[in-house]
Amino acid sequence: MRVAADENRSATPDDHERNRKVRTAAAEEASKHGRLMRRPRNGAVLGALMLPGFLVRPPTGFAVLTTTGRKTGKQRRKCVRVIQRGDRAFLVSLLPPALAMTRPDFVAGWVWNIRGNPRVRLRLPAGWFDGLAREITDRAEFDDARDALCETVTVFDYGECAVHLRGLPTRAKIKDLHRYWFDTGRPLVVELRDAPR
Repeated sequence: MRVAADENRSATPDDHERNRKVRTAAAEEASKHGRLMRRPRNGAVLGALMLPGFLVRPPTGFAVLTTTGRKTGKQRRKCVRVIQRGDRAFLVSLLPPALAMTRPDFVAGWVWNIRGNPRVRLRLPAGWFDGLAREITDRAEFDDARDALCETVTVFDYGECAVHLRGLPTRAKIKDLHRYWFDTGRPLVVELRDAPR
């Protein structure tokens, strides 16, 4: 359901329906977002500022994801929200409302990197893990991911919510924000292979 069309594949009726739903959800959500995070570039800048601290030890519910560039072969790092359940770590590629309204089928560069090479590393609070990442297609796993990512609220989520949304962060607002991200984004899972180092 959430797997995007390949670069060389024509859009299907399911793709068109998903894009319509994403645009509608984004239009409803846009007015709730503060000015700071309206553009994708702003999120990239914030992530770059957080990266050094997250490499030392990310807060609970977050991680540093390392992918291999599909064209360059270079290691690429990104701060992401991750909820671990056993040997699986769930995450989602976000689609800010401004981008979702104009390009609902947008696929982030790091997702393309995973499509090209699913071997990744995650810096979780417990340490470094190697794993295999993929977009979620199985309905039961999709439901597990949605529950983990949307119903879990950590202390750091309050700061994240304050950066993204207008007004004071509340547990309900955080869950609503996470549901929006999940429903319009691209959920992925990393199957963790190694013990932390």
